[in-house]
Order: sequence, then C-alpha cells, then structure tokens
Amino acid sequence: MKLDTSHMRYLTADDFKVLQAVEQGARNHELVPTQLIHQLSGMRSISGTNRAISDLAKLKLVSKLRNAKYDGYCLTYNGMDYLALKSLLNKNALYSVGNTIGVGKESDIYQVSTSTSEALVMKIHRLGRTSFHTVKNNRDYLKRGQSASWMHLSSLAANKEYQFMNLLYSKGFKVPRPYDNSRHIILMEYIKGYPMRRLREHKDLPRLYSELMKFIVQLGNHGLIHCDFNEFNIMIKDKTDGPDDLGFIVIDFPQCISIQHKDAEYYFQRDVECIRRFFKKKLKYEPIKDSTFLDMDGFGDGYKYPYPVFSRDVRRSDNLDELLQASGFSKKHPGDRDLESSMDTMRNATYSDDERSDAECDDIDEDSDCYNEIYSEELESSGDEDHAEENERIIEALSTGLGNLKMDNLGNYILEE
Repeated sequence: MKLDTSHMRYLTADDFKVLQAVEQGARNHELVPTQLIHQLSGMRSISGTNRAISDLAKLKLVSKLRNAKYDGYCLTYNGMDYLALKSLLNKNALYSVGNTIGVGKESDIYQVSTSTSEALVMKIHRLGRTSFHTVKNNRDYLKRGQSASWMHLSSLAANKEYQFMNLLYSKGFKVPRPYDNSRHIILMEYIKGYPMRRLREHKDLPRLYSELMKFIVQLGNHGLIHCDFNEFNIMIKDKTDGPDDLGFIVIDFPQCISIQHKDAEYYFQRDVECIRRFFKKKLKYEPIKDSTFLDMDGFGDGYKYPYPVFSRDVRRSDNLDELLQASGFSKKHPGDRDLESSMDTMRNATYSDDERSDAECDDIDEDSDCYNEIYSEELESSGDEDHAEENERIIEALSTGLGNLKMDNLGNYILEE
C-alpha cells in the first residue's frame, strides 16, 4: 500500500472532522453508522456530513461494505495515513513528504523534512501485510481477536516502538533519535548510511563484531531482547563521529521482548547466530575460541569467549522491560494480547537473503539511500443468497489478502471476476 498525499491539500476542516468521527466510532463499531458519524463529527447538518462522507469515499479514505444491515463506513489505511499526517502537521513536526526509501516486512519508510528543512525518516507501520502471506495461523488469530483491526494494532506497534526508542536513546544505546509519533507513524532521525547487509569491508571487523555482540548483551542486561537483530536492521553510517565510533545504528524495535519471556533464551541466541552467520558468510570473519585469553569485556578474537550465551552473560542491571511492559516481563502484565500475537508473527517470519532483499527494495528510488527497512471483521449481511455469498467472498478476500478485490468510485468493495 503506497502513501498518496496528493488529495490532502484539498480536504476541508469538515472533511477531517468526519474522518476523525469515523476513526472514533471504529473503537466500538466494526462498521460505523452514518448517524453516529454525524453525531461524533459535530457537524450542524446531516447533509454536510453526507457530502463529506461521499468525498472521503471517492478518495478511498473511508469504505463501505455492500449489503450490510445498516448504512455505515469504516476507516481505511489511507484514511488513517491522512489523520496521522494531519496531526504531525498541526504539531509542526512535519512539513513535507519525500520519496520511499525502504519497504519492510510490516512497514513503509519515507524521507520527510521539517519546516526548517531538517531531513527525517517517517516509518509507517502496516501490520497484516506480510502476515497474510507468510504465516498461516493469522486466520485463527483474526478469529480470536474479533475486536482488533490491523490498523489498531499498527497504531499500538508504532507507539510501542516509539517508547522503546525513546528510552533506549535516553540510555545511550546506538539507536536513531525519535522525534514524534502519531497513530501508526513514527518520525525519527535520518541516518546517512546503508544497511549492514551491503557491508563487505570495515576498518576494524573484529571490534565491530565485538561491539555488536556487546549490544545484544547490554540490551539483555537492561531487560530486553531485540528479536530481529541482523544485517537488515543494523545501519552503517557513511561518516563516523570519531576514531572510537564504529558507525553502526540499530533500528526496528516493535517486536522486543523481556528477558523473562518464556522464549527469551531462544530469541537471544537467534540474534547472536544472525550476526555470527553474516560475519562468517559475507565478511569471512569467524573468531576462534582460545582459552588462553582471559578478557571477558568483549567477544571474538582476543577475548575469552567467541560469542555471548544467554545464561552465562546476561545479568540484569535495569528494568526497561517492566517500564515498557515488554512482552513476557510479568505474568501480571500480559500486555495487549492481540498486538503480541501479531508481534509474534513478525518474530517468527523467516526470509531468505533474496526474499528480504526483494521485499525491502521494492519501489525504492534509485538515487536515495535504502534505509531498510484489511482490515475487516466479519459483518452480517442481509439480502438474498447471492448477496450473502458475495459478502462472504469479499470478507474472505479481506481476511486472506487473496483475490481480485477492488474498490468502486463510491468506496464499495467489489470482486472482479
């Protein structure tokens, strides 16, 4: 799903009132009744509300499911994009949106700028995109979480990642500086560099290897495990800040878990193995264990251990997992179960190098740096059997992401043969 802001400048204040009303009504309704939209919007006349709804539907910012029991609309991802962007514009956090610079498993990355021409990165969470194609149990997940939409979960994931980045940045971790967050969008520091998967040589490979392993351990000591720590989520800066700076920045945090999580050791060791495998395969660097060394302040050549082990090296020194309510930190705080189910999908999604390269570089501007990186519940329908069957097919297409699903000029879902 591509971000299209071409119509945003033409939307009126009334249009945004109605769009916000649809979003507000969606908290309690799968399909928000038109009368409720009118009440929540505060519009004076129902005709004005209907006009705004019609304009929003034509722009595919809201959609209508045909043959529903009542007249109503639901918010689309495009609609939530506009609401989030409007909020950031009102806060003067954003001025203009540039090119796509990355496409990830569950997000789109854009270069944007502020009113002072400062370049930032805008990450738009879009949960459910690859989940429909890579993980079969998501159909069961949708049945379990009847009240949860992918858009709602995207907002929760963005907010959680923003909190992770804020706290980690304040603790001195090598992460992008977060700027702002609205709904499913995060604004963060623009890193001038490239993903580590493109790295083929470095001024000090053994030290880079050691520092990356130490990052995993330090994160664990603060109570967190990244769960997706690999060459795709580590940026190498074009310019370092000094001789002691190895020039790496770690990104992508929504799937972090607590070291108390039942699978903590598995995810910790998987992060470690991802780095070991990349350095061995692409950089031809594989440290050898040498028992004659006693230094345990790092890992690899010159140190006692070639790589960290969860049970041996992780020693809690902080409680970031508790502060952030990371998944698994306490049985008393299970967190949002629907979000956790979706995050678990992201943690367990596996890709080959070619698949991830293709996924992350689709629609990327050739002149830009590669920054690397549905929703619908079942609605009861009325009418004859043909209409009921058509609705079932539409809902199936929405739930699975499969099928030739289109939207007409009025915002109605239709299936083309």
